[in-house]
Amino acid sequence: MTDGHNPPLTLGIAGFGTVGSGLIRILRENRAEITARTGREVRVKSVLVRDLSKARACPLPDGARLTDNPADLLDDPETDVVVELIGGTEHAGDLVRKALCAGKHVVTANKALLAEQGNDIFALAAEKKLHLGYEASVCGGIPIIRTLRQALAGDRLDSLVGILNGTSNFILSEMSDKAMDFASALKEAQTLGYAEADPVLDIDGRDAAQKLYLLIRLAWGAEYPYSAIPVCGITDVSPIDIRYAREFGCRIKLICYARLHGDDPQHGGIEAGVCPALVHERFLLARVEGAYNAVRAEGNAAGSVFLHGKGAGDLPTGSSVTADILDIAKNMPPDNTGYACPHLPAPARVIAPHESFSPHYLRLKVTDRPGVLRDMAAILADHAISLAQVIQKDDAAETSQEPADKAEPNTVPLVLMTHKASDDAVHKAVDALAASPFVRESPVRFRVLTGKTGALPNLRAGA
Repeated sequence: MTDGHNPPLTLGIAGFGTVGSGLIRILRENRAEITARTGREVRVKSVLVRDLSKARACPLPDGARLTDNPADLLDDPETDVVVELIGGTEHAGDLVRKALCAGKHVVTANKALLAEQGNDIFALAAEKKLHLGYEASVCGGIPIIRTLRQALAGDRLDSLVGILNGTSNFILSEMSDKAMDFASALKEAQTLGYAEADPVLDIDGRDAAQKLYLLIRLAWGAEYPYSAIPVCGITDVSPIDIRYAREFGCRIKLICYARLHGDDPQHGGIEAGVCPALVHERFLLARVEGAYNAVRAEGNAAGSVFLHGKGAGDLPTGSSVTADILDIAKNMPPDNTGYACPHLPAPARVIAPHESFSPHYLRLKVTDRPGVLRDMAAILADHAISLAQVIQKDDAAETSQEPADKAEPNTVPLVLMTHKASDDAVHKAVDALAASPFVRESPVRFRVLTGKTGALPNLRAGA
């Protein structure tokens, strides 16, 4: 039902999987609220699928039809919005471009497509003066896109830091809370539906990096190439390091970070990356558990803004898709990136590893003999790295949870916390330590998340 003046907004949905089903359910169950907010009906006319015979999780809306022909969406003059929920980049990119060229608004949840082909697609949407909604592409149901584009539009943002991948966060939470190893926690995530059968994009950090790329563009209106984002996943995180992190009052999380250097992205530059990091328990990010996501934005006016919620799922992600559709239904002008020149962002200066400073956690297994700590400290000092804290455990404590064939006599673990040092210096120091005769295994290192001042958190004394 409409108010008698506004015609319905007609959707063609590409994809009837998890998110597509959630969207259709929201449009059906919240129909009255949607009409009250927009003054018009939002209706689904076509749903594009690959297999017409496949059973579906929810029924089609009244009057909608299934099709396996993209032309039924693209060439239909009644279809106002194409909602792309098929994923991938090749077919999805072709569909999005054709929809925009046909004069149809686009709403998508496809962060991979926008990370890899976003410049061209944003430019096309700007040329056609059409909406390109992508709230659902980052953090599921958390409204981080519109927060950066609208609520914090008057701030000069200093930094973004967050947990952008629910699968990795679930795995690390299980490892922390239930003392699971990585393989067991991954299997649990797959059993519960939090991880795909092939989870590589999640656990190697690339999914989170795609989302970070979009947030950087929104936060600073600059092009920071997706390929330039340093990425490290969680496959090398072990129960031992989780246990030692706890002794420092920290938890290990897969952290996405971006920070502005100087006054602008072009001259000062942007520092960014995705990596496992120690997060002190006094930070809210340390308490984000399970498959949840969170983002903290730091601005010069609003200060610290923290958003937390479900990062995936049918209804949370469908809610974000619905929010973009409602903007179109209200006839709001397109504001796809939040900047007056949305399709040609200036390139940001990429901060190099020797300019990126952080405290670091290091774990080494070393020969148990006098002078090792002195020699190790000398190697670190040669790379301008100073130590904040050292923990030494006896070998029995270290190997008690390891397989027997990994135990090595006459060795002890050393766990070090450094003061702030450049990533480049720590990398070179770790290589030098690995080549030294007293180090028996490849050293393990993680960054340590610091606060706004960059100071090392107040660490507990190691036992």
